[in-house]
Amino acid sequence: MNINVISLFPELVESSFKGLTGKALRHKIAELNLINLKQFSKNDYGSVDDAPYGGGEGMVIGIEPLVESLNTIQSPGHVIYLSPQGKVFNQKKAANLSEFKDLTFVCGRYEGIDQRFIDSYVDEEISIGDYILSGGEIAASVVIDAILRNLDDVIGNKDSVNKDSHSEGRLKGHTYTRPSDYKGKKVPDILLSGDHKKVNEWKLANSLWVTREKRPDLFKQLQLSEKEMILLRQYEDYLTSEND
Repeated sequence: MNINVISLFPELVESSFKGLTGKALRHKIAELNLINLKQFSKNDYGSVDDAPYGGGEGMVIGIEPLVESLNTIQSPGHVIYLSPQGKVFNQKKAANLSEFKDLTFVCGRYEGIDQRFIDSYVDEEISIGDYILSGGEIAASVVIDAILRNLDDVIGNKDSVNKDSHSEGRLKGHTYTRPSDYKGKKVPDILLSGDHKKVNEWKLANSLWVTREKRPDLFKQLQLSEKEMILLRQYEDYLTSEND
C-alpha cells in the first residue's frame, strides 16, 4: 500500500508511527510519502493561505499549492480530506480503506481549504469525531494507524483485529491475565476451565453485555440470534449469582 500525506506539518504525521504501525513501514508493507505543502508557496513568505473571499474568520489554504502538491504524486489513488464535515470514521471504514493500493490524505489547517479543490480532486471527506482539531495531521495519523492494523503481516495474530472492539459491531469483552487471584479478586472460573467451547460462549456473552452496558446505541443496532440471546440471559444469571 502507498500512503501519501499532503500537509503543512508532515513531521507531525511521521512522528506518530511507532510500534506495530512503524513495523508496517519498516518492513515495506506500506510506503509513506510525506509532501510538505509549504514547498508549493506562491510568495516569498512561504505561506499557502490567504483571506477568504466575502470575509470571515481565519485564513484558507489556496487551491494552487494543493493542486501542485497533488500533481507530484504519481498514483494518488483515493484522495481523502480530513475534515470535521466528513463522515465519522469507524472500524468498517478502516477495513474498507485497507483494500486500496494508493491513498492520499490532505490535511487542512486554519479555516480549511479552497472548496474548488474539494469539488475537483477529493473523493471522500472523513472526520474522526464531532470536535475541532488544530489541523488534519492528528486525524490523518489516527486513520492511517487504523488502516495499517488491517493489513496482512502487520499484527501477528489476525484475531487481534478481527475480534477487537467494533470489528463485529460490538465491543470486546473483559480480559484478564496472571495472577488468577489478586487479593481475593478472581478471574472467572470458566476462563480457567480449558473448555474452549464454553470459554468462547462466555466471551461472546460478555462482549454482548459490555456493549449493552457501555454503548447501548451500538447494542440496539445488533440483530441477535436466538443463541446469542440465550447466552446473554445466561450471563446475566451468572452475574446475579456472583453478586448474591
